[in-house]
Amino acid sequence: MKRKLLSFAAAAVCAMATGAQAQISDGIVKIGVLNDMSGLYSDIGGPGSLVAAKMAVEDYLKATKSTLKVEVVGADHQNKPDVGSNIARQWYDTEKVDAIVDVPTSSVALAISQVTRDKGKIHLNTGAATADLTGKACSPNTIHWLYDTWMLANGTGTAVVKTGGSSWFFLTADYAFGHALERDTEAVVTKNGGKVLGKVRHPLATQDFSSFLLQAQASKAKIIGLANAGGDTINSIKQAAEFGIVQGGQNLAGLLVFLPDVHALGLEKAQGLIFTETFYWDLNDQTRAWSKRFAAAHGGKYPSMDQAGVYAVITHYLKAVDAAKTDDGTKITAKMKEMPTDDPLFGKGTIRQDGRKIHPAYLFEVKKPSESKGPYDYYKLRATIPADQAFRPLNEGDCPMIKK
Repeated sequence: MKRKLLSFAAAAVCAMATGAQAQISDGIVKIGVLNDMSGLYSDIGGPGSLVAAKMAVEDYLKATKSTLKVEVVGADHQNKPDVGSNIARQWYDTEKVDAIVDVPTSSVALAISQVTRDKGKIHLNTGAATADLTGKACSPNTIHWLYDTWMLANGTGTAVVKTGGSSWFFLTADYAFGHALERDTEAVVTKNGGKVLGKVRHPLATQDFSSFLLQAQASKAKIIGLANAGGDTINSIKQAAEFGIVQGGQNLAGLLVFLPDVHALGLEKAQGLIFTETFYWDLNDQTRAWSKRFAAAHGGKYPSMDQAGVYAVITHYLKAVDAAKTDDGTKITAKMKEMPTDDPLFGKGTIRQDGRKIHPAYLFEVKKPSESKGPYDYYKLRATIPADQAFRPLNEGDCPMIKK
């Protein structure tokens, strides 16, 4: 199987055979960063997630003087569930990987979650959106750290409908993520009195959106909801500009937008986009300081929400490994849920029994070119969604682990 493999090792000081190390399999905590290293989601996670993982390990070992030995490997799942599953099995069975992190592309994430459960390991997801990871497909071995389709739909969808976006047409990526995002946003739109006039689904990594955009334009919907991400979002927005869709009176709602997407589009095309994220580099002094360090290590590129999530979830994972004195996946998942979370990027939070990490979300609007002070100064904050409101209520997700 052809795949890109990247690795580095970060070893702690003088790892002696102490009691704390006794329950660490093979004496090494091995973390696999599995994502899209070369395709339409590579700027969102990709090699940058490996940079974030390395920073998390090095910062944790330095700050705590932990005697853990930690190794990080990375691979490209090519956005294919079968490729991702094969890598996961090889990692778990022969390469002694203990935890798999990131995993964008919801269809791949759902597959990895199942393999991880079968193997008794741990899946630390930051890259996938489907809320099913903590809903009907929840697992005692999966933590969903960053964002999900329920959060995105309720953050962006509610705000747009309440400001006049009463009729919608969906442009949807035709796989698990797009379907979940369309489903959850449609529910929010109708709940708030809006109407869905139509929808069209496009293949992943589409280059030509013209036929889909013509259908959206013909619908006369006030809002064209982009239930896609990464390169698909960038291409659909660029081509919508060529069709004069916004000039014609319709507006675009980016249902999943990342900082690298806005950077690739430029403020001229992206200005006015409204979307929900859980991280932005310029939120506070701590996020600014970390982001500048990340950029220095990643060719000047500022971090995406996903890359920040990789750093934070690995930090909490290593805390749990040290606290539990084991790297057993099922035990560590339970320990991560027991321990309150606290890191410089997301602050204090909790992890629910369904695996959902709870923290605030933020409704942002992309600045006009005249409002930006320089590269990556792209967002203005419209609203903060409190942690207790940002995610789906525990009793509404149909997670089999939760007793009603």
